[in-house]
Amino acid sequence: MGKKFNFFKEAIATAKTSGTIAPSSRFLADRMLKGIDFDSAELIVELGPGNGAITKHLLQRIGPNTKLICFEINENFYNELQKIDHPQLVVLKESAEYLRREIQNFGFNEADYIVSSLPLSIIPKEISMSILNKSHDILKNGGKYIQFQYSLNYLKKLKTVFGKENISIQFEAINIPPAFVYQCSKN
Repeated sequence: MGKKFNFFKEAIATAKTSGTIAPSSRFLADRMLKGIDFDSAELIVELGPGNGAITKHLLQRIGPNTKLICFEINENFYNELQKIDHPQLVVLKESAEYLRREIQNFGFNEADYIVSSLPLSIIPKEISMSILNKSHDILKNGGKYIQFQYSLNYLKKLKTVFGKENISIQFEAINIPPAFVYQCSKN
């Protein structure tokens, strides 16, 4: 109960940047990770991992040669993520706006998958569009950007970046609040 209370307390204190009041459910994590080929992925990037609810599911599934790089700007969530002891995990206290620079620091030019929990609808439009465009740019051809949101408000902007034929949407009811999962492919 302590960790959930701490998450709730942090989420309320930072509502303008966290965009949620509860950690993601295992059901939402499973739905988000369903389309990932963990055996072939070399680099998975996670944007806005919060307290690591989805991060932990990623780490349970990644292959032995996969690197997971997480971008978290919230100081308390960053400190919580630092407690996860895993040799393939890198946690950065850095904005997703610096994706390319940061992955290049670890010897990568492209990512296989980007898993995002960023609250796009409350991030200023210029910044959220910059993050989406940079995410698209660093994905390998055939790679996927996977994003959850609590509404369909951002669908139009995702279509602008990835093209409407490259996006599928699923709904996960067993989460607080229920969420839409966008799987966006780069072709």
